[in-house]
Amino acid sequence: MSLAERYNSVRERIARAAADSGRNPSDVELVVITKMHPVSVAFELYQLGHRVFGENKDQEARPKSQELLELGAKDAIWHFVGQLQSNKVKSVLSYAQFIHSIDRPSLVKELRKQLEAQDKKISGFIELNLTDDPGRGGVLPDQLEELAQSIAEIERLDILGVMAVAGLGVDPRVDFERAIQASARLKKVLPSAESLSLGMSEDFEIAIEMGATHVRVGSAITGPRPISA
Repeated sequence: MSLAERYNSVRERIARAAADSGRNPSDVELVVITKMHPVSVAFELYQLGHRVFGENKDQEARPKSQELLELGAKDAIWHFVGQLQSNKVKSVLSYAQFIHSIDRPSLVKELRKQLEAQDKKISGFIELNLTDDPGRGGVLPDQLEELAQSIAEIERLDILGVMAVAGLGVDPRVDFERAIQASARLKKVLPSAESLSLGMSEDFEIAIEMGATHVRVGSAITGPRPISA
């Protein structure tokens, strides 16, 4: 299948999953993850009418966003979806409009500092760690409210909701349900945080069925990632 065929197929699957769940397909934002693919892939998708892209590493995202801009994609929107180091915040804020991986007090502190310095606002998600490994990205569910409280007073940082990745080898519904429960607790602290960033290439239809408002789809659209030399 061509890139255009894969893209249209995923759009159709999103529309079908939303309709089957009694939802409007326009309520689901498709973030196409272009990591490890050249900017030409993003530009072809842009020419097909797509505008929302995601990357997980700043060293790849920053030049790619600039290259896409130079190709004429002035209204492209970038979501940063990977683990964000505090020393990369300044760079990420130069091109991203959304951050999906807000997960610790030190990162919140640096975001606040850089947003004030750059006189910007940004929207984002609090990432949940649904694994048993505390070293993984994401806040542990029992620390969610405390982190949310520290964000509540930051006017320049608009938390849209929670982001989570389903674990490998488990029914994604189990992890998505945990994310939904966490979302309900988050809304008690931040009532406007109603969005859910759930679902990737393997499980986005299940995520939509369970209420995802943002799905992060890469290989189902872009194809296999290029093999590094």
